[in-house]
Amino acid sequence: MRVLGVDPGLTRCGVGVVDVEPNRRARLVDVVVLRSPTDLPIERRLARIADGLEAIVEEHRPQAVALERVFARSDVSTIMGTAQISGVAMLIAARRALPVALHTPSEVKAAITGYGRADKKQVGAMVARILGLDAVPKPADAADALALAICHAWRTGGVAGEAVREAGAAGRTRVDADAAGLTPAQRAWLAAERSAAVSGAARRVKE
Repeated sequence: MRVLGVDPGLTRCGVGVVDVEPNRRARLVDVVVLRSPTDLPIERRLARIADGLEAIVEEHRPQAVALERVFARSDVSTIMGTAQISGVAMLIAARRALPVALHTPSEVKAAITGYGRADKKQVGAMVARILGLDAVPKPADAADALALAICHAWRTGGVAGEAVREAGAAGRTRVDADAAGLTPAQRAWLAAERSAAVSGAARRVKE
């Protein structure tokens, strides 16, 4: 199962693509942070991020898109930018009949580290371990996007992937990750043996 994870943001938008096998091992396909300069008009900033997302979707052909769920923060401008990019990502997915899933930060942290209040450093370190990377993807937006993709893949992919694919592009069927009888930490250690390869999409969509 191939999942595109998006950590939405107007200035920096993390985008990660992972493959998960039937045995739940995860492999990095691509990761990039799309950027838009703050001095551009809002419509041009949205278009720039959209172009980058389109390029990655076209190259990697994900089977699902996972986004961070927008929630209230003190910084209204951050909420607006996050919501706008979330809408852009959803539109791109909808035009390709790709199922979209929203995951809260706590859900992602719990899936990746086994602890819903883990900090960014812990999440990044676990993402690197799961994907067999030599270093934590940076900036943090990149690691967060990969964490979103892995979280979604583990909840609906791996050994449960066949059930999801049979349900069709609507992705209505959800299978609990605990069905495999493994804890998140056990799955992470199993996945850590997997090496990663990075493709060229990130280079083509540089700012």
